[in-house]
Amino acid sequence: MTCPRKKSVQAALIFLCVAHLTAGLKCVCQLCANHTCETTVDGACWNSVMLIDGKEETVKSCLSPSEMKGQVFCYSSRNVSKRNCCFTDFCNNETLHLQPERPLEEPGWSRLQLAVVILVPSCLLSVGILLGVFAVQGLFCAYCRAHKQDQEEPLDDQMLMSPDKCLKDLIYDMSTSGSGSGLPLLVQRTIARTIVLQETIGKGRFGEVWRGKWRGEDVAVKIFSSRDERSWFREAEIYQTIMLRHDNILGFIAADNKDNGSWTQLWLVSEYHEHGSLYDYLNRYTVSVEGMIVLALSIASGLAHLHMEIIGTQGKPAIAHRDLKSKNILVKKNGTAVIADLGLAVKHDSSTNTIDIPSNHRVGTKRYMAPEILDETINMNSFESFKRADIYSLGLVFWELARRCSVRGLHEDFQLPYYDLVPSDPSIEDVRKVVCDQKLRPNIPNQWQSCEAMRVMGKLMRECWYANPAARLTALRVKKTVSQLSATKDVKD
Repeated sequence: MTCPRKKSVQAALIFLCVAHLTAGLKCVCQLCANHTCETTVDGACWNSVMLIDGKEETVKSCLSPSEMKGQVFCYSSRNVSKRNCCFTDFCNNETLHLQPERPLEEPGWSRLQLAVVILVPSCLLSVGILLGVFAVQGLFCAYCRAHKQDQEEPLDDQMLMSPDKCLKDLIYDMSTSGSGSGLPLLVQRTIARTIVLQETIGKGRFGEVWRGKWRGEDVAVKIFSSRDERSWFREAEIYQTIMLRHDNILGFIAADNKDNGSWTQLWLVSEYHEHGSLYDYLNRYTVSVEGMIVLALSIASGLAHLHMEIIGTQGKPAIAHRDLKSKNILVKKNGTAVIADLGLAVKHDSSTNTIDIPSNHRVGTKRYMAPEILDETINMNSFESFKRADIYSLGLVFWELARRCSVRGLHEDFQLPYYDLVPSDPSIEDVRKVVCDQKLRPNIPNQWQSCEAMRVMGKLMRECWYANPAARLTALRVKKTVSQLSATKDVKD
């Protein structure tokens, strides 16, 4: 009688253990419904406190497994920020403090102090002996490696950071020998902490953009406000997605949180492009028909790569931008463009059909919002909905670009979409009335019909900003259409 009972107890214990291991991890979340969020067992609960204007502000949330890969997000900065990752249900419920109060010490030697006085010298002696053994072993291993270097061995941090390496070399080494998901964390921090800031080149709601110098090369440094930690966190994570690197997506170099003594600076370092954003470029210059096609093709290529899922061990999830506009596209020296600012991007996991939407207070730019976002009919559970909203914004960017195209010496002044229909800083309600209720779109001039390239661009725009999201073109279809336009020799100037 005892054996069956014992077996049933063992089975019950095994079942409880398996159920506990496969259950999701629940965490405290200030911004979530019921103040609770849930992530997988590979994720973590996140607890953060940061000094902002002399006051401590806390954030409690969940971290997904992909966010856990960026170890920098669990690091703290002494006296300015503290971050803690933990792995049991509601373990982030405690409130962190930067300067905990110390209990008053009683005079005389306590038992703990006596133990420390006795144990510390003993421990130090033991550690010294161990370090000596490890040092000898390390020298022996280094000697072996020096005499037998395996060509297939992954590059270590010291090899990557050799003094003769420039940024292009580092990125090439990373792309060919690594996963294509970003430089090693130690290399990123080393680069970020040896950059000398030169001048401010832009400001936004996230913070400031600076031109900096690293080993004589220009880099762009995006410094986030400490209030926008989530945007920095998200953008760094997206840029380090496997296989994201592409000629038409801004080249990511490093992310780091730097303690300057009174507050934490959140840095994102990327390639520097002296022409600035497409918005700035079109305000200063007109473009030829060929120049317009090159810019349009590179923008469409970058968006198509973002939207595309690559299957495999070194694969890439599909990503939607969610804030595509001329200010978030940069112009390179060779006349092509790169897509930047991925702080609002969402990733799609096709294996579980889930969408990784960031918990961020920011929304997209109202003027570029698709009709289904403005009237709140978008299906947030369908990843295709986010891609189709990007395509609507792409149509508006193409309209801005085409207006500045000079055909037979004729062109128009630069304007933002709906400049004649909404205020300079419109509300969502202002844009919704124009786009959803009146169903208006930017004007396409009749003279565009006299040039084949302009006619095709006008047709593309209309097919990008249909009110029905399902009727809009895909990014790949837009890319192919512009590519065919580029290949034809019948471009009339």
